Formats: sequence, structure tokens, C-alpha cells
Amino acid sequence: MSLQLAWSNEQTEYDIKDSLITLLEQALQKAGEMEGVIDGEVALTFVDDEQIHELNRDYRGIDRPTDVLSFAMNDTVDEELEIIYELEEGEEIEGIPEVLGDIIISIPRAKLQSEEYGHSLEREIGFLFVHGFLHLLGYDHQEKEAEDEMMGKQEAVLVKVGLTR
Repeated sequence: MSLQLAWSNEQTEYDIKDSLITLLEQALQKAGEMEGVIDGEVALTFVDDEQIHELNRDYRGIDRPTDVLSFAMNDTVDEELEIIYELEEGEEIEGIPEVLGDIIISIPRAKLQSEEYGHSLEREIGFLFVHGFLHLLGYDHQEKEAEDEMMGKQEAVLVKVGLTR
């Protein structure tokens, strides 16, 4: 088993190409290797500013659009699977990856930021995706030291997959 990316596109501004998904899958594998996460599933959804604004308001109480949101899954998913499949303690379901969480990226916001920073849209989406993945693993950037650590990890992954500035 390995890390898997399940993605969907709910916006119409930008055509999501297979080459972008391949890059994001590579970034997921590299980030997972760096963090010792060798299997699981990450759900990625591309949205517009209106959709991410609504999610940001409803789930974080922040009434404005943002670039990326991450929603980590918790142990309740495992408990629900145990109930559904009547598993004994310690028994696992073969072939069902652990769901690590959801990452939602606003394509219009990513496009704007890529123009502001002077790099490609693919690089910005890659950055936001890896950023979201690290949040799923519990990383945060509230403190300067934690932000520096997170930024360093993000840049290391992006360099490994060729998404440089």
C-alpha cells in the first residue's frame, strides 16, 4: 500500500491537467517519505473563491476566502469502520487506506498568488497542497519557529519534484 491521492474538481476557471495531478502525487509521496507516512489517502478538492469562502466561514469562523483549507480526520473514522465491518480489536480491513483528511484549494486564489510571487500556477498549487498535507499531519505555523520548520519542509518537497521558484 502507499499514499493515495483522491481528487475532484469543483471549479471551472482552470483546467486541471493530468500532468499537475502527477506532480501532486509525486509531492505527496516525497512529503510522506520525509514524514514517515507510507500509506493512507488524501482527498484533494479544487474549488473557487466562493466555495472556499463559505467553508472558511462555516468551519473556521473567518468570513473571507483563503487559499487552502485542511481538515484532518481523527480516530472516529477508524471506530466507524470497526462498527460497519464488525472488526475485532486490532483487526484491520485489507485494501481500505487510512483517510488522512481533506485538502481544499481555491484555484482563483492560487492563480492570484502565483502572479504576485512571480512563479507558475503549478508551483503555487504544489506549495498549497504540501502545506495542506503537513497540516493534516499536525504541523502548524502559529509560532515563528514552527512556521520556519514547516516552510523548510515544504520547500524541500517542492525542490524534489521540480517545482522551484
